Amino acid sequence: MLRYLTSGESHGKCLVSIVDGIPAGLFIDKARIDAELSKRMLGYGRGKRMHMECDKVNILAGLRKSLTIGSPIALMIENRDHSIDSLPAVLEPRPGHADLAGVLKYGFKDARDVLERASARETASRVAVGSIARILLSEFGIKVLSHVTAIDGVLANTRGMSVKDISANSGKSPVNCADPKASKLMCREIDRAIEHGDTLGGMFEVIITGVPAGLGSYAQWDKRLDAILARAVMSIQAIKGVSLGLGFESAIRKGSLVQDEIFYDKKKGFYRNSNNAGGVEGGMSNGEHIIVRSAMKPIATLAKPLASVNIKTKKAVRASVQRSDICAVPAAGVVAEAVCAVEIANAMIDKFGGDSIREMRRNYDGYIKELKKI
Repeated sequence: MLRYLTSGESHGKCLVSIVDGIPAGLFIDKARIDAELSKRMLGYGRGKRMHMECDKVNILAGLRKSLTIGSPIALMIENRDHSIDSLPAVLEPRPGHADLAGVLKYGFKDARDVLERASARETASRVAVGSIARILLSEFGIKVLSHVTAIDGVLANTRGMSVKDISANSGKSPVNCADPKASKLMCREIDRAIEHGDTLGGMFEVIITGVPAGLGSYAQWDKRLDAILARAVMSIQAIKGVSLGLGFESAIRKGSLVQDEIFYDKKKGFYRNSNNAGGVEGGMSNGEHIIVRSAMKPIATLAKPLASVNIKTKKAVRASVQRSDICAVPAAGVVAEAVCAVEIANAMIDKFGGDSIREMRRNYDGYIKELKKI
């Protein structure tokens, strides 16, 4: 079982994570982790802190000569801005943030104690953990990418684009959008939001390619792969909706226009001409690309804050203004890539087992060979 824990506050000394369950013998290239951390910091509309931090991972334990040795891996990301003890109290909770609910839950008199951990800064740890999972997945030809499909009211048109085209086009966009026209309009909407002291949300899509059929299970509710992926993505700060494939659109189509018809070819084996299911049927991967779509709400911190109440005096005030982004949808997509990679890696380890990558590879190859006989 692949599992992990993260620790650390937004303005604490560092972010720390422990990853357990990675098989021995996997080569970990630190540069690949740092590259993913850099991707998380990019995107038109990010805040000033992204220019201040320069996230790099320090691997403290679990490797010898860059190879995993089967023991837990300890990762640390230092914060350049680590002024947590000198920061002022936050008494004006922000609507839409964890501020007030956290104060009520823990009995705090200062929302600073809530927002320091609730902050999306924590996701840097998850991207680092996800990077290790991605390295494992790459051993089996599995790739994970994301692209932005909407910001505010601007929708991208990627119909007819291959995964390769989506990857190439989105990589050239400041908002990670594969539709060049939509990308420009999205940037324009972000500029308008800056002018009006507002924030913007949007939607993104994670595409996972190369996943073999048979990950997950229909036998128990907590083994269903779609439920596992939905939970992981929903755990990301500000995510308010998750679906696979057509998702909510499938509810307003007739069955004949939703189900993916099955075909067979001696060379291909079983295949589909559509992927409305998003690569998962009955809680199991079916061999098609896994497609996870998500909706992110606008960030809670506004330059022109909304109405709130001072938690000490109980008087009406305007909400606290903290350093924040205007739009972080592209970054949320990168975080979603990471958490999806972790869950697919866990499903691979669960199915193919093995204490080493060599053993896991042997089990995987044998399974793929058997699949071709069906």
